[in-house]
Amino acid sequence: MIEARHLRVLRTVAATGSFSAAARELGCTQPAVSQQMKALEASAGTPLIVRTGRETRLTEAGEVLVRHATGILAGLTAAEEEMAAIAGLRAGRVRLVSFPSGSSTLVPTALAALRAAHPGTRVSLVEAEPPASAVMLREGDCDVALAFRYGGSAAEWDDLVVRPLLVDRLVGVVPEGHRLAGASEGAGDGAGASERAGTVAIGELADEPWIAGCPRCRKQLVDACEESGFTPRIDFATDDYPAVIGLVAAGLGVAMLPELALEAVRPRGVRTLTVEPSVHREIVALTLPDLAQVPTVAATLDQLVLAAAR
Repeated sequence: MIEARHLRVLRTVAATGSFSAAARELGCTQPAVSQQMKALEASAGTPLIVRTGRETRLTEAGEVLVRHATGILAGLTAAEEEMAAIAGLRAGRVRLVSFPSGSSTLVPTALAALRAAHPGTRVSLVEAEPPASAVMLREGDCDVALAFRYGGSAAEWDDLVVRPLLVDRLVGVVPEGHRLAGASEGAGDGAGASERAGTVAIGELADEPWIAGCPRCRKQLVDACEESGFTPRIDFATDDYPAVIGLVAAGLGVAMLPELALEAVRPRGVRTLTVEPSVHREIVALTLPDLAQVPTVAATLDQLVLAAAR
C-alpha cells in the first residue's frame, strides 16, 4: 500500500536532489527521509532512487511514480478541501423526500432558513407518501424523509433516527350548505378561508358519501369509521388535496383531512368540523443513523423541527 506521506517525500527528494535537502525542505531529519524512502520502495517492490555520493537520481520506476504523484497528491488536496467545506456547511447536499402537504407547508420554511444560514448547501426534493418514503431512505435514494403515521407500531421505524415534528389533527370537511355546517365559530381569515363549525361525532356522517385521500389516510378513515360502528361509502379517492376540497365543495361527499393539508390549499366552499373521537397523525423527519452525523443532514433536520414549531 503506497501512502500519500511517502509520495510527498519522494516528490521532495526528486525536486531537491538529495535526502539532506529534502529533510530541510520538509522540516525533518535525513534519517527520517531515508526511512520513508525505504518504506516506499518496499511497497513499490522495486528501487525508486539511486544514491551517488551526496546526490540522488530517480530510477525509471521512480520517474513514473513521481509523475503520477503530482496528480494523486493534487487530488487528495482537493478532496481534503472539499470535505472540509462540507463539514463546515460551506458546501454539500441533502436529498429530501416529503409527502405533498409537508412539501407545501413545512419544507419551504425549513429550506429557506437552511439556504439563508448555509448558502453553499444544495437540497433536492421529490415527493412520496409513507411507507414508500421510508423505503427510499433505506435504499439510499434520499437522505431525509418527511413522513407520518397514524398511531402505528414504533417498530415501523426502529432502525431509523426519528425526529418528531408535530401532531396533526384530522378534521371533517363538509360543503357550505351541509346540514352539519351549522353556525360557524368564526368568519375565517378572508376570501377562501374555511370556517370551523361545531364538534360532531363521526357517526353522524355515517350515511354520507366520502372522498378519501392517500392509501394510508384512506385506511385510517375506514378504521376510524368502523370503530364508530359503520363502514364509509367511499365514492371518490384521490391523493390531491385540492381535488378533495373541490369535490366536497361541489356537494359530492364529505371528507376528513389533516389540518396541515388544509394549510396547503384554498378551501373555498367548505366548512370544517371538529370530529370525535379525534384522529391524529404523527409528523416526523427520518434519516439513517450514520447520515444523522452528516452536517448538511443534521442542519436540515434542525430546520424542519424549527419550521414545525412556528
